Amino acid sequence: MPESQLSQLALYTARPTIRINGSEQERVTGLLLGMEMTEREDGLSTLELRWDNIASDGSGDADFAFEDEASFKLGDTVTVYCGEESTPTEIFRGIISALEAEFSEDGSPRLLALAEDTLQKARIKRRTRTYDNQTLADIARSMASDLGLTPQINGFTQTIGTQVQLNESDLAFLRRLLARYDGDLQVVGAELHVSPRRDVRRGAVELALHSQLRRVTVLADLAHQVNEVTVTGWDPARGQRITSRSSGFQQGPGRGRRGTDVLSNALGRRTHQIGHLVVNTDDEGRALADAHFDERQRRFVTASGTAEGNPAIRAGTHLRLTGLSPRFNNTYYVTYCCHRFDLERGYETDFTAESAFLGQP
Repeated sequence: MPESQLSQLALYTARPTIRINGSEQERVTGLLLGMEMTEREDGLSTLELRWDNIASDGSGDADFAFEDEASFKLGDTVTVYCGEESTPTEIFRGIISALEAEFSEDGSPRLLALAEDTLQKARIKRRTRTYDNQTLADIARSMASDLGLTPQINGFTQTIGTQVQLNESDLAFLRRLLARYDGDLQVVGAELHVSPRRDVRRGAVELALHSQLRRVTVLADLAHQVNEVTVTGWDPARGQRITSRSSGFQQGPGRGRRGTDVLSNALGRRTHQIGHLVVNTDDEGRALADAHFDERQRRFVTASGTAEGNPAIRAGTHLRLTGLSPRFNNTYYVTYCCHRFDLERGYETDFTAESAFLGQP
């Protein structure tokens, strides 16, 4: 697919739209100096907004712009939209959890607001509870209900035995379970999305070098590649040893030479064994072996770059990079993105993406 235009206009405004408690305010938008929204594949997006904290009044005097807390305060809901100003796309919704003031001798006071998405509630509260013979989908739905989010759960319908959340936050507990079963977690608006990593595709974007792709560094690294992962454990119900092996289950987007094949030719065969994690059934062993192998193989080739600001680039986006070289032109899975805006460089999007494949030279 060709690189898509970001706007139908030759010249357009990409200044972020900020809404506090659902309302846009002229002062909040007009005094904005910068914005950074960071998103990762395991959930919990963060936001930083920077303002000039001095404003003129009708009589020509100047005073602090936001000290009366009329515009925003701790605990307020903030929503950020990016892209063309006339038709922006929501990229963040969360709660302001910190305010930071900067004072210097050579400039006006600055005010920073820091926010996290709804998973903040799952991060700050620790608890101990037991889930007996439930599915991962059931656990995710329970946590979505606690957070006031609408669950969007795909897969994970098999029971996973007894799971104990011992003095853990809900976020840490759910991340730990999803890591064992190669799952993905994100908050999208007012929804909690949980699904197997292989099913995640939050859109598809193509970037061409010297066009919307401004810079990129690509690394093909054999350091953590293996040919096989082995998981060992003990089944107490049957009194038997568990041994599960994986040579790959889900490779992710892209095409070309797998890291495991390049490893065999370049350095020889290499295996990795996991014996430090508790495994009680064959199903747990297979899921854990697949998850660990796939995590390694998908990170064979990583790309870190900066593009023209594009709200469609999110964690989970399939990103097609072109104009590089035959070895590195490929489709990558975005694992990290940072949407940035300032008055000097405008709106840009940083990203980190990965692929299990290296193209032919």
